[in-house]
Amino acid sequence: MKILVAVDGSEISLRAVKFVIALNRELAKPARVTLLAVDPPHFPGVESRIGSKAVQQMHEDSLDQMLRDARRSLSRAKLELNERAEIGDAAETILAVARKEKVDLIVLGSHGRGAVKGILLGSVSSKVIAQGDIPVTIVR
Repeated sequence: MKILVAVDGSEISLRAVKFVIALNRELAKPARVTLLAVDPPHFPGVESRIGSKAVQQMHEDSLDQMLRDARRSLSRAKLELNERAEIGDAAETILAVARKEKVDLIVLGSHGRGAVKGILLGSVSSKVIAQGDIPVTIVR
């Protein structure tokens, strides 16, 4: 089984990682896990003000922070791991990577902001579910 787990460095995304580790124990054959972090692009004009190297460094630092604890947990569990760090819209990137990697399951943490705020803010997990054709497990 191929599983994509998307993380943002939050405690909730670490719960999603722990879910994947527990699920792996139940599988007959070990899962292959794609660990994904997505950093949003900066506002237009940022690069021209601070330079492309500074923007690149900011993305690298942010993505490393998002992946650090999840990477450590998955490595301790000795799961086969493919790590991806991308820049873009979170929901679109999650779906694009999931399709490219041909995963069987997407696992996401949900911040559980509630129905009204979810409608107003646009939830990544809601978008992945609505726009995708791959099974999604939401961990709270």
